[in-house]
Amino acid sequence: MSAPIEVDIPHQLGTAAAKQRIGSSFGKLADFIPGGAITEHRWEGDSLTFTVEGLGQRVGARLDVSDSNVHATFELPAFLAMFSDKIRDKLQREAPKLLQ
Repeated sequence: MSAPIEVDIPHQLGTAAAKQRIGSSFGKLADFIPGGAITEHRWEGDSLTFTVEGLGQRVGARLDVSDSNVHATFELPAFLAMFSDKIRDKLQREAPKLLQ
């Protein structure tokens, strides 16, 4: 495993509304990994844990939702580490749209 990608996504929605918006746009999360598809997901309280599979690799991810922030963590396998900067940039640019 390479170092995880971590991104904070500020919002002003409150926890419940942020979780609802994430849930309604959940399928778009796979787009952050080249060729990605979500293969499993589950909510545990205010945290969404999910797996994205792309390029024959499995990426573990977690979204921790609070009243004013979503903390996203993606654990990339070594093969996808070469994409970490691009994935981080796309997350920072596109992830706030999931909360709109």
